[in-house]
Amino acid sequence: MSAPPVVDLPIEDERLAQDVANGLAAVEKLLRSSVESEDAFVTEASKHLIEAGGKRFRTLMLLLAAQFGDPSAPGVVPGAVVIELTHLGSLYHDDVMDEAPVRRGSPSANARWDNTVAILTGDYLFAQASDLLADLGPELIRIQAQTFSRLVQGQIRETVGPRGDEDPVAHYISVLADKTGSLIAASGRFGALLSGAPTDVEERLSRACEAIGVAWQLGDDLLDVASTSTESGKTPGTDLREGIRTLPVLYALASAPSSRLAELLSGPVAESDLEEALTLLRADPAMRQARAELDAWVDRARTDISGLPDIPAKNAFLALCNYVAQRSG
Repeated sequence: MSAPPVVDLPIEDERLAQDVANGLAAVEKLLRSSVESEDAFVTEASKHLIEAGGKRFRTLMLLLAAQFGDPSAPGVVPGAVVIELTHLGSLYHDDVMDEAPVRRGSPSANARWDNTVAILTGDYLFAQASDLLADLGPELIRIQAQTFSRLVQGQIRETVGPRGDEDPVAHYISVLADKTGSLIAASGRFGALLSGAPTDVEERLSRACEAIGVAWQLGDDLLDVASTSTESGKTPGTDLREGIRTLPVLYALASAPSSRLAELLSGPVAESDLEEALTLLRADPAMRQARAELDAWVDRARTDISGLPDIPAKNAFLALCNYVAQRSG
């Protein structure tokens, strides 16, 4: 079964579009076979989130990065599966920590079974990723280990929160870079390394992919406030209901700590206050500040991408930057 790209990314070059489509299909096939177990329950639990869908964003980034070397190199598809398994494993754990009842429109593993099953399934996916990774060489193993360290540290720092003397905005951005940006950066680096791209290209792709990842998450912050359920397919104000202090909220609290908006945002927003909180936040300068931060990360990505060799994949990355900048309005 083939999974579509994360966005309806217009790839003008027909050969590149076909290469990416073929790569996505190959990754999907190996992803599903890599979680097969002699134990039927382990297989069922491991395939739970795979079957639920997902857009394979990290795979798309890796396949585009591989175009700067030999995209048909034998390690490219297994490398993408390593990245996806790592991402999926982290989602099982995230849902336990967040007590999330739903993931990708289906009951989360912890809701369908229990927390223990969800945690152990995530661990199993990490183990399967390591098994594939062992064949890709020590350099890739080291990158994966460093990436996983950032993922865990980001989660810890998010859980603990900023220190008393730490800027909450700087803390929040660093958490996004570690929790979200690091694995997307690894996608770009894996694609470059496994395809044999030059070192300077590898470094540019890693930085650009991390910046795109942070910008994407900041876009989600804006969408949670600015969108309607019809536009985004999600219920607006979800983060506000849960008391999650996203970037617009942090800016609003910092600029007017005694305002009515700050009062509403001091904790989880009650359903009866949600519409007022959304109306006030949408009109607040905090939204423009958050938008400017998103644009700055997109510009970082564009700067690195502009120095890449002039091939169709470069234009695809630039199109992705434009999409990330525009998707949140």
